[in-house]
Amino acid sequence: MSAPNGGLITQTNEQYYTGNDYGSYRYISIDDIINNFTISYVGDGKLLPSIKRTDVIFHAKRAMQEFSYDTLKSIKSQELTIPNNLTVAIPQDFVNYVKASWTDDLGVKHVIYPTRLTSNPTEVPIQDGQGIPTQDISGDNLEGTSITEEKWEAADMKKITGGYDENFSDAAIDDFSKHRLGVGQRFGLNPETTQINGFFTINEREGKFSFSSDLVDKVIILEYISDGLAYAQDMKVPKMAEEAFYAYIAYAIASVRPSIPEYIIGRLKKEKRAKIRNTKLRLSNIKLEEITQVMRNKSKIIKH
Repeated sequence: MSAPNGGLITQTNEQYYTGNDYGSYRYISIDDIINNFTISYVGDGKLLPSIKRTDVIFHAKRAMQEFSYDTLKSIKSQELTIPNNLTVAIPQDFVNYVKASWTDDLGVKHVIYPTRLTSNPTEVPIQDGQGIPTQDISGDNLEGTSITEEKWEAADMKKITGGYDENFSDAAIDDFSKHRLGVGQRFGLNPETTQINGFFTINEREGKFSFSSDLVDKVIILEYISDGLAYAQDMKVPKMAEEAFYAYIAYAIASVRPSIPEYIIGRLKKEKRAKIRNTKLRLSNIKLEEITQVMRNKSKIIKH
């Protein structure tokens, strides 16, 4: 960059963001949200003459949860390797899964699908000879291991997906000279199972994701929705959503206080709804160039 006198303007490293500095600058902490709300909304001549700080903290955390579900960019991801037991632990802040994928040698993701072929029981009581669950001295059922899960872990996925082995025995073609007749001529296959990316289930009993046997030692990317409250570093709000947080907390507090007139509560409700809608638009991050790039591969002419 040239200076007016023809020289060069130098910039120090302090003007650049490194590490987590860039991410932190875009956000405001939940503690700052609570402090700013108390200063702006609580006091004589303000919306809330008096309120306990604990009430503000409660509603701020509730706002963090609600915003994480459908407003904020709350999708987190972990890179994991599937061990021999074919399970990985569910993250502490897990609310719901978004996508699970394994990566090939080029780093390209292949989507792993949830399956309805099997399930993980929530209880596996040990039964006696008459089928009655056995109990300990406290009256609680004794728990064993799941036979269904053991069978699924040992299952040959080719028998489920319809994949061929080198002798085509899974396709019931004994004569190797006739193998060409089998390729592409297996009718009635189910697209849900006829794929090679593997399957997963969520084992709520053990708090784990369970994967099919063909995914052992695969590197996976687990994407999931976080509630935003499990870790201190996650409790931060994008600056573009700051006003919506204040509106949410103000309405949540006012709606449970009998001294506030109903028309004010109605106004706060409309304000909260409008600011949340604006926040979703701000954070949507839709780029026309990206849409155009994807559609270039389609059979339509895109004018731009």
